[in-house]
Amino acid sequence: MPTSKQLAKHIHQVYFGGNWTEVNVRDTVSNITWETAIKNIEGFNTILALTYHIHYFTKVQLRVFEDGRLIGNDSESYKHPNISSQNEWETLQKTMWNEAERLTELLSELPNTTLDTPFTDKKYGTYACNILGLIEHTHYHLGQIIILNKLLLKP
Repeated sequence: MPTSKQLAKHIHQVYFGGNWTEVNVRDTVSNITWETAIKNIEGFNTILALTYHIHYFTKVQLRVFEDGRLIGNDSESYKHPNISSQNEWETLQKTMWNEAERLTELLSELPNTTLDTPFTDKKYGTYACNILGLIEHTHYHLGQIIILNKLLLKP
């Protein structure tokens, strides 16, 4: 079982770089304009929707680490704010980076013994299960963002 510090490192790397996949959320999303982020390819989520969706669950877990409350709903995870300028897109990103940094800080301080305890309630599994799920979920949707961006930039 990985330690809290190792899990924090993996979350940090998927958001900010240094992982063996050589892609991360910040570098990928920061290089996408707001116009591209809101473009829709029929049948697919927008890059904005996927970006928000990734971070929604990071925010949910952050709240658990900050005050012990698990407040989230899958149906809310794609209900992103409307973005109509580069400034709004960058502001959303800054919030994401700050919250991801905060989660990794708090996780790195978590006692390793807590990893095998319930994530607020037994029915939600353990801390370790939820953190590993967050990492996997982020990588999965990051891959979708990369593919969509390539399709949207294709002449």
